[in-house]
Amino acid sequence: MLQRTSWPQKTRELHNHHMDSTVWNDFRFRDDDIVIGTYAKSGTTWTQQIVSQLIFGGAEGIDVPGLSPWIDMRIMPRIEMLAALEAQTHRRFVKTHLPVDALVFSPHAKYVYIIRDGRDVAWSLHNHLFYGTDEFYRLINDTPGRIGPALDRPPADIRQFFLEWLEHDGYPLWSFWENIRTWWEVQHLPNVMLLHFADLKADPEDKIRELASFLDVAVADDAWPRILEHCSFDYMKRNAEKAAPLGGMLWEGGAGRFINKGTNGRWRDLLTDEDNRRYRERAIKQLGPECAAWLESGDRG
Repeated sequence: MLQRTSWPQKTRELHNHHMDSTVWNDFRFRDDDIVIGTYAKSGTTWTQQIVSQLIFGGAEGIDVPGLSPWIDMRIMPRIEMLAALEAQTHRRFVKTHLPVDALVFSPHAKYVYIIRDGRDVAWSLHNHLFYGTDEFYRLINDTPGRIGPALDRPPADIRQFFLEWLEHDGYPLWSFWENIRTWWEVQHLPNVMLLHFADLKADPEDKIRELASFLDVAVADDAWPRILEHCSFDYMKRNAEKAAPLGGMLWEGGAGRFINKGTNGRWRDLLTDEDNRRYRERAIKQLGPECAAWLESGDRG
């Protein structure tokens, strides 16, 4: 089967204040690696928590950020990070925010891509950036090697932030539509699973069991209650220091700010009908009607 499948190829490098895709050129895959992909603020940390619970059978106190680094985040010390991953003896799970064509893609790894309505993404992103500490911005902007403009703190007006994000395709991060489109185009591959944040919220047990099956993780029956409890938002909020990078020290309010609300639809009272029309039109134009419909509502049956 591997010989008959056309696997994605890396065609470019992507650099910005957050990311450096060249790290994937040095990453040595294992056949059972798990790569968790998202645009950003789409459920990445939640998915990492779920995967960690499946791998470790519902264990308490897992240092998810320490075990599962954002590989392409440019401020990570590359040599030390890759050495730490080489030293891991359990099944590895890492995260990326890159589009598919900026990755080195392994036919043998498993890829889980989580997607979320762009309006919910923007609301979560505003919280993430607005409450970043001065140290957060210093690390992002002043760590040597940055290519491209610096990251600025967003305006307080969240609707203004959303409209700028929409008009400039993901500003001040990277392209939202491109990221989703590249993963949507490879969903047919046997080692790729697309997961919607709204579906995970609506029926977490069903989706977590589906994910376990996709990852070929055998879970003992008596571990499921612990896994489901440890993957709940309430549990993650209570144990936010174990989920947030550096224990949440880079955000005002600490880890509780990083693990913020986990809710959808907070934009409904602030965006106008015209705002929503522009968003939907942009989604259809960039993604096509099928992908745009799934992006907005999830649940493809």
